[in-house]
Amino acid sequence: MTTTTVSADAKYNGNESSYVLEYLDSENLSNKRQPWVGRFEAKFREVMGVQYAIAHNSGTSTLHSCLEAADVGFGDEVIMPAQTVAMLAFVTIAQNAIPVFADLDPDTFNLSAAEVKRLITPQTKAIIAVHMHGAPADMDPIIEVAREHGITLIEDCAQSLLATYKGKLAGTMGDLASFSFETKKHVSTGEGGMVTTNDERLGTAVRKFGGLGYKTLKAGAGLRALLPEEFQNPHYKRHDTHGLNYRMPDLCGALGLAQLERVDFLVKRRQQVAQYFLEALDQCSWIVPQRVLPGCQSTYWTFTVKYDGLEARGVSWEQFYKAYKANGGDGFYGGLSVTYMEPFMQNKTFLRRRLPAEHPAFKGKFEYPVGLCPVAESVQPRMMQFKTNYRNLETAKRQAGILKNTILQFQESRS
Repeated sequence: MTTTTVSADAKYNGNESSYVLEYLDSENLSNKRQPWVGRFEAKFREVMGVQYAIAHNSGTSTLHSCLEAADVGFGDEVIMPAQTVAMLAFVTIAQNAIPVFADLDPDTFNLSAAEVKRLITPQTKAIIAVHMHGAPADMDPIIEVAREHGITLIEDCAQSLLATYKGKLAGTMGDLASFSFETKKHVSTGEGGMVTTNDERLGTAVRKFGGLGYKTLKAGAGLRALLPEEFQNPHYKRHDTHGLNYRMPDLCGALGLAQLERVDFLVKRRQQVAQYFLEALDQCSWIVPQRVLPGCQSTYWTFTVKYDGLEARGVSWEQFYKAYKANGGDGFYGGLSVTYMEPFMQNKTFLRRRLPAEHPAFKGKFEYPVGLCPVAESVQPRMMQFKTNYRNLETAKRQAGILKNTILQFQESRS
């Protein structure tokens, strides 16, 4: 028998291995009596301080379930940031609804509350506030707008687990919140997601939509816990609503539970890595870190900055990237494209395949010209995203040192 030793710097070096092996033991009755997904949900509720947590198989399916629970449908409008993951637009279109893109705050890189307020119409059904890169959006004015108009507010916390806004956890301020556990997130189940809410009606709607519309499902419990005895009867009717199979597998639940047991450590390590990068930017005025609002705490899914080196030093984004790599750096990512500038939003094939383009509800609604969100269009090409998920802090220190040396290289060469 081969014994596997888990490295101290490995991604899954808590109880993941033992939980997975316990899951694989088909003779273990506790697997049947207490499914791993249920245990993961219970722990997530505890960590977040919410009433309901509903596990999903991805952070995209969570967003889809949130829109369904919010009753977003044909011709409705959903306001979202212009620069974020394209999946927000994907699930909106899947609901036969219209993505409405709001501009960003130029310093926080998050949704501008003033822009949200400007874009409200009688057709607005939901607002998705995304906490990008780990830093919370300015929620108070967004909440005020949503409440004033009776609009469902969804928080996308895929990049911001345990981030705080004025003492409140991201994901506890809106009507619904969506989390992602894909492989690069703070907590990972390989693939997976979670929806949280304190509203039983919304929680039940999420659970049923992500659970194939089984009529016995409730906000607080999965299918196995609620099956009636007559479920095996041929006359039993199972489904009373439309639903999809977005359920998280128990194997992923086992991984998630073990990861969640270490979540404070995992988050603090990213924050420490970000501190190294912040120190590397000391005395550099032309690489500006994402602003974290007063009274808030970022959990730094990435360490994201705005690069002004072309104007200040005559060095393009690409030149700086190549120099950083040449000096031994791991590289960094550019900001995600402004969503409406992605090919799928420009070619609008979904209007031919899914939506009746000439219907009055859609006519003229899918026009997204250049200049629609000028802040997002200006900031996005200048973003640099440095990874923070180093599992060895000495490696992270070296990378921050390489960044500092690269900055000095260009400051000295042009002084």
